[in-house]
Amino acid sequence: MLAAEDTTITERPLRESVRDTLRSRIFEGHYAPGTRLVERDLAAEFNVSRLPIREALRMLRQEGLIRDRAGRGSEVSGLSPKDVEDLFDVRQSLEVLACRLAAKRATAGDLEHLAGLLDEADRCLAKGSILEAHRANSDFHDAITAIANNDFLRSALEPLQGRMHWLFRHVSDLPELIQEHRDLYTAIASGDPDRAAIQSASHIGKYREQFPEDSSATEPKLRKKP
Repeated sequence: MLAAEDTTITERPLRESVRDTLRSRIFEGHYAPGTRLVERDLAAEFNVSRLPIREALRMLRQEGLIRDRAGRGSEVSGLSPKDVEDLFDVRQSLEVLACRLAAKRATAGDLEHLAGLLDEADRCLAKGSILEAHRANSDFHDAITAIANNDFLRSALEPLQGRMHWLFRHVSDLPELIQEHRDLYTAIASGDPDRAAIQSASHIGKYREQFPEDSSATEPKLRKKP
């Protein structure tokens, strides 16, 4: 059964609540690549009709997190080495632009929000809440996109967000990642778009080089450079 916090239905559409819970399970390794997702079983588990389940699965399919099983429902997708390289290429192009725009447009309130997410990641790490620290780090990147305030950029990134967060999940050195995010925050807070773009490109390039050869592991570890 779902934990209480997973099953609480708010004013958001049911399909989005279901999608977010399923997405979190994929990110956190509860559903490994190849896991079958059956509408009937999920509807019973969530105690909802099959319609919001079907809609949630459709949205996850658009994000590339699940795929059809030739008439046998859906299963969690994996990413090939080429998929990972392609995703890093797109991520580098779009996120560097997002950081450049954020440096130009961030308000004092925006910067306070970013700093708060970094502090949250530190707090979660200090108490050993690794999954929550990963969520705070993912939220940090999402917040930068929001601050960039470019509807076309947001539309381009939205279908990729699930797979982007999947990449973040494969970072094992969280203290180093949080420090990298603090450096990126400093660059954005400087108000210098070029500095923010350079820092963003460096940040993404570093983790591209260290990405694990086996990206299907439930508890992935970064490959260390020789």
